[in-house]
Amino acid sequence: MLTADFDFHLPESLIAQTPPPVRGSSRMLVVDRATGAYTDGRFTDLPEHLGEGDLLILNDSRVLPARLFGTRARSTTTQASSPDPSGRVEVLLTQQVAPGTWTTLVRPAKKVQVGEKLLFHEGAAVVLEAVVLGAGEYGERTLRFSATDEFEAILQRIGHMPLPPYIHRDKGTPDSEEDRARYQTVYANQTGSAAAPTAGLHFTPEVLEALTRKGVQIERVTLHVGLGTFQPVRAERVVDIRLHAERYTLPAATAEAINVARREGRRIIAAGTTTTRTLEHCATLGAELYPHSGETSIFLSPGHRFQVVSGLLTNFHLPQSTLLMLVCAFAGTEHVLAAYAHAVEAKYRFFSYGDCMLLL
Repeated sequence: MLTADFDFHLPESLIAQTPPPVRGSSRMLVVDRATGAYTDGRFTDLPEHLGEGDLLILNDSRVLPARLFGTRARSTTTQASSPDPSGRVEVLLTQQVAPGTWTTLVRPAKKVQVGEKLLFHEGAAVVLEAVVLGAGEYGERTLRFSATDEFEAILQRIGHMPLPPYIHRDKGTPDSEEDRARYQTVYANQTGSAAAPTAGLHFTPEVLEALTRKGVQIERVTLHVGLGTFQPVRAERVVDIRLHAERYTLPAATAEAINVARREGRRIIAAGTTTTRTLEHCATLGAELYPHSGETSIFLSPGHRFQVVSGLLTNFHLPQSTLLMLVCAFAGTEHVLAAYAHAVEAKYRFFSYGDCMLLL
């Protein structure tokens, strides 16, 4: 199986640049994963497709304002804390590996070497410094930051929401209030993601309340989205694809709810690919799920036998992406690519701020 097998034509005009005017007003393509039949609908129809006994799992990770713009420090010892006006850098935090230490993506990466110091400003003042501890092959840099006690507060002031590169904004300009609010789920609670779990962006308190009234049980996991979301697939063969590890937590209430639902044969609906990967990884650790935290680099591609998830709510993903491969693994490549072809023809909006599909 080749990465190219998961390609499709997507007009650039269908890539959503902004969220829908009202949260939850997205379109939703409903797909029968057994037959491939699909129907057009709205996300607000979700309570009509789920019902009493269904278990819905959400990813409650909260997005950090993880994109920073700074400068390389001057190379001389006497000016080590002075900015180099010609050395502007963009840093995307992808995962915390220790207090004050993060894996990051840096641009332009080739100029930023191990041992260098990077400076980040608030107005004219340097409020954050970072030393480059290590370098990877594709722009990855390990940075150790100063001011660890105030780090998150500083990020909230000078950081930018880590919108994907296909959403175009002027670099370095302040985030809009819309992006700050809408690139975050309404139930986000556990801070640590470098990107939003985008299937969750559609939910509103009203939809969650309507689901509860229908008898849908709602529980949560946490998976902090990291580097894998931002790195393109470089392998030609699917079997050669490797994902970066991401941190997750499976709470006790969620583990118990899943165990009971599985014993009783009830549907378990995952909101998003991050939730799906978390649950399917946990299922590899034993017959019964148990509360714990850990890391997963699980890659779900066609041929995977799903142990937990029996329904999936997800956005429309990039061509040749591991997320599209996951959806194809869940509902069949032929069915999914046919549904995507319909979505293109029907002018659904794609990617993070776009519309969604429900596969049951």
